[in-house]
Amino acid sequence: MQQVWLFFAGALLCNCVPHLVAGLQGLPFPTPFAKPRGIGNSSPLVNVLWGFANLAVGLLIAARHASMADAGPDAAALLAGGLAIGIFMALHFGKVQRERQGH
Repeated sequence: MQQVWLFFAGALLCNCVPHLVAGLQGLPFPTPFAKPRGIGNSSPLVNVLWGFANLAVGLLIAARHASMADAGPDAAALLAGGLAIGIFMALHFGKVQRERQGH
């Protein structure tokens, strides 16, 4: 069960990156709060808040469930979560950007 928690921590930590990057650059980016959900853009402020929430929860989960004595499986679960959400986001937002450009 510990690796399941760490999988989600990895997903949240990966998800915080594009939101924080966009928000800190003052750029809009899709969030779950946009219309349509996950496709429309949210303001930079919403992105910073959403990114920070993902970062905080991801770090809390990792701190609670990571075990240094058994770092191999824990690290693998954390990285798998980050990779899974990263692949999903790359495919999803790549499609969103192509549709916006009319391709």
